[in-house]
Amino acid sequence: MELHDVWFVLIAVLWTGYFFLEGFDFGIGVLTKLLARNRKERRVLINTIGPVWDGNEVWLLSAGGATFAAFPDWYATLFSGFYLPLLLILVCLIVRGVAFEYRAKRPEENWQRNWENAIFWTSLIPAVLWGVAFGNIVRGVKIDAQKEYVGTLGDLLNPYAILGGLVTLALFTFHGTVFAALKTVGDIRLRARKLALALGAVTAVLALGFLLWTQADNGDGKSLVAMVVAVAALVAAIGAIAAGREGWSFALSGVTIVAAVAMLFLTLFPNVMPSSLNEAWSLTVTNASSTPYTLKIMTWCAGIATPVVLLYQGWTYWVFRKRIGTQHIAE
Repeated sequence: MELHDVWFVLIAVLWTGYFFLEGFDFGIGVLTKLLARNRKERRVLINTIGPVWDGNEVWLLSAGGATFAAFPDWYATLFSGFYLPLLLILVCLIVRGVAFEYRAKRPEENWQRNWENAIFWTSLIPAVLWGVAFGNIVRGVKIDAQKEYVGTLGDLLNPYAILGGLVTLALFTFHGTVFAALKTVGDIRLRARKLALALGAVTAVLALGFLLWTQADNGDGKSLVAMVVAVAALVAAIGAIAAGREGWSFALSGVTIVAAVAMLFLTLFPNVMPSSLNEAWSLTVTNASSTPYTLKIMTWCAGIATPVVLLYQGWTYWVFRKRIGTQHIAE
C-alpha cells in the first residue's frame, strides 16, 4: 500500500472519530431543547459533555490538518468550493465553545437563556451541514481541469446532500440521546430512553434511504458490507435502549456511525473529490497528494503523537465516567 493510500485511510479514521465523539456532543446540544424541561435539566445535559467536548473537537483539527498536509489539492478545492458552508460551521463551533464557557458567568436569566439558545442552534446547524458537505463530496461536484470548483452554492443543495444532512442530524441526535441516558440518573434518564426509541425509528428510515441511494450510485461489495453493518447496528442499538441497556446501545450507535462513514469513504476511493463534469478531472489519492517525503515525515509524527492523544482522551473519559442528575446541580 502506498503512503497516499495509507493517509486516505488515516484521514477516514480521523473523520470517523470526530463524528463518533462530536456526534453525541451535537446531540446533547439539540437535546437542551428537545429533552430538558427546565434550566436545571439543561445544566445536567451540558455537564455530561462539559469535561470532554473540547477534546472531541481535536479530531476535527487533526482531520483538517492531515488533509491540508497530505492532500493539499483536496484541501484547497474543498475549502474554496464549500467556503460558505464550512465558514458557517466554523462560526458555529466558535460560538458554541464560547457559549459553554460563558453561560454560567452571570446569573441573569436572559444571559443564560441566550447562551443556551446559542448552544442549541450551533449544535443543530453543524450537524446538518456536515451531512450536506459529505453528501456532496461522495456525489461529486463541478470541478474543472484546473482542479477548481466551478459550481454555485445552489449546486450543493441537491436532494442527495440534503438527505445526508437530515441523516447526520437524526443520527447525531439519537447518539446524543443514548449518551444522555447513559450518563444521567432519575427522570431525565427515563425520558431520554423513551425519546431515543422515537428518534431511532426516524433515524433508521432516513439512514436506510440515504445508504441505499449511496450504494446504488457508487457502491461495490465492500461498501455493501459496511452498509449492512451500519443498518444492523442501528437496529440493535434501538433494541438495546428499549431493553434499558444504555451502554450497549451507545456502543452500537457508535458502530453505526463508524460503519456509515466507512461506507462513504469506501465509495470514494481512489477519488477524494469526484468531478461531476468529467471523471478525468476528479481529484484522486494520486493526483491530489503531497510528495512521498512529506507523507513519510507525517507518518512518523502521527505514529508518535496519536497514541499519546488516545491515552489522554481515554483517561479523561474514565475520570468523568459517573452519572449525574438534577440532585448534583447546585441551586
